[in-house]
Amino acid sequence: MYLGIDLGTSSLKAVLVGGDGAIVAQAGAPLTLSSPRAQWNEQDPEAWWAALLAALGDLRAEHDLSGVRAIGLCGQMHGAVLLDDADRVLRPAILWNDGRAQAECAELEATELRSAAITGNRAMPGFTAPKLLWVRRHEPDIFARTARVLLPKDWLRLRLTGEVVSEMSDAAGTLWLDVGRRRWSDAMLSATGLTERHMPSLVEGSALSGRLRPVVAALLGLPVGCPVAGGAGDNAAGAVGLGCIAPGQAFLSLGTSGVIFTADAAFMPDPDRMVHAFCHALPNAWHRMSVILSAAASLSWIAASTGTDEATLLREIAAAPVAPRERLVFLPYLSGERTPHNDAAAAGVFFGLNTGHGRAAMGRAVLEGVGFGLGDGLDALEAGGGRIDALTVIGGGSRGALWLRILSTILHRRLSVVEGGDVRPALGAARLAMLAVNAGDARSVCSTPAEREVFEPDPALAEGLMFRRSVFRRLYPALRPIFAASVEAI
Repeated sequence: MYLGIDLGTSSLKAVLVGGDGAIVAQAGAPLTLSSPRAQWNEQDPEAWWAALLAALGDLRAEHDLSGVRAIGLCGQMHGAVLLDDADRVLRPAILWNDGRAQAECAELEATELRSAAITGNRAMPGFTAPKLLWVRRHEPDIFARTARVLLPKDWLRLRLTGEVVSEMSDAAGTLWLDVGRRRWSDAMLSATGLTERHMPSLVEGSALSGRLRPVVAALLGLPVGCPVAGGAGDNAAGAVGLGCIAPGQAFLSLGTSGVIFTADAAFMPDPDRMVHAFCHALPNAWHRMSVILSAAASLSWIAASTGTDEATLLREIAAAPVAPRERLVFLPYLSGERTPHNDAAAAGVFFGLNTGHGRAAMGRAVLEGVGFGLGDGLDALEAGGGRIDALTVIGGGSRGALWLRILSTILHRRLSVVEGGDVRPALGAARLAMLAVNAGDARSVCSTPAEREVFEPDPALAEGLMFRRSVFRRLYPALRPIFAASVEAI
């Protein structure tokens, strides 16, 4: 058996995979987000460890883990875990959806004029490097004590193995990696007051990164010295779990954030459109992504804010008729936005509210607004890399048939759903573990799952969605200066 661990934002998931690649069992543990100030999002790394213990404890209660041959790790990208020279955590981890470092992005690109050329990406507040500039400016004592910086899943690796290691797909999201050359950039590190000694060593995602420490193995019921693969950032892991490894293959992830991911044979940066160009989890492979920061998070927010749960709200939305010329529109920028706007100051907005609108109408506007944001991202991806014909959908949002009909119509693409869509990143981590111990080659291990359900654009929805998308596209340009001015006033 093989174990895949996915450290997400709202939960940690773990899957046991048999030698045939099938999922044997899965477990999870919830995580909470701390937002001590506007635009701040943090988590305590110790909560990640507690979640790992809980999830593996649940697996161990039903399955003997002593036969696990290898472990793979994946997780939320961009988070900054700051450690002192004794590997003690210095402050809560600053997460991928944290927007405090907008000014530091401009500072970074002014300090290193080749930043976009080296990294293939524009500096965005969610990336790791601007966060360290923020810490240097606002928490200088902590910055001075920082001996190393790790990404979230790599901090778990340190706890599991004692090794300070990362891999290419996650490291590509730091803005410290020379993405085309797959190595740390001295120039980008220098621009944030760091050197390579602050960084973990690098391996490919399918390579061995370390072995389980005896004390941890005993705690978790796993074999002493169990190999741990390099693993991947969550989206690259999801791609491996879907078999999205050949150029042109693509998927849509409807998790906390929303991502459209396409695999590439070569490094294809497109920073002017705010497209992410990163290393894939396999050697000599890359990928591009468009990213919106609040996808399923927007649905969770509107359900909680209107006093219901997501399933109930989705049923109410499906039962409520909507006129083609309904103008209620939602901007899903609850945590700012990345593709194509790169604007941490952007905020969520309802436009067109009136006294006739209730919870169902607002909920539908949220579903559509996320779709319009994803549509902007798809346009950006295709402008720089050609048409994407179809998308497989993974993530918690893939369980909503109404939402998938809406998304298929907005994107004008065929969408397919597969079994286990919400654990594909964890499965991808397990597949990387298989590759690390030579349990097959990438083509055989990273198979493509069968489709469970297919959604095609719905002509009955098209007129109303086209009308509201036209409104949506005019709102952000009109509000951008107001977003910026309101943040400056805080």
